[in-house]
Amino acid sequence: MEMASLSSRSSLIAGSLAAVGASLCCVAPLLLLSLGIGGAWIANLTALEPYRPALIGVTLLFLALAFRKLYLVPQTCVPDAACADSSVIARQRAIFWIVAVLLLVLLAVPLVVPFFF
Repeated sequence: MEMASLSSRSSLIAGSLAAVGASLCCVAPLLLLSLGIGGAWIANLTALEPYRPALIGVTLLFLALAFRKLYLVPQTCVPDAACADSSVIARQRAIFWIVAVLLLVLLAVPLVVPFFF
């Protein structure tokens, strides 16, 4: 596996994990309550709320690193490598945008939920 592909993939994975951590305090209780799972222990899930701004920052940082790797840094590779194929690069970029939109929606859920209740 090439270093460019590995680097952009690891940036997306790290950004995804940070986004999940950032929204865990708000999305998890809402999801559990919508599934009919409740109890006093759900209040413990809000313990991650103080870390939310830092996790949002980490998410945006890793998304920016993946964007930089896919669009701004010229890829140098040998002619027979996967990065030489334009369809591989197009697929990586498509996956990036799908993941980026999903992560931004996940980060926006705690901001939008109060308007529904």
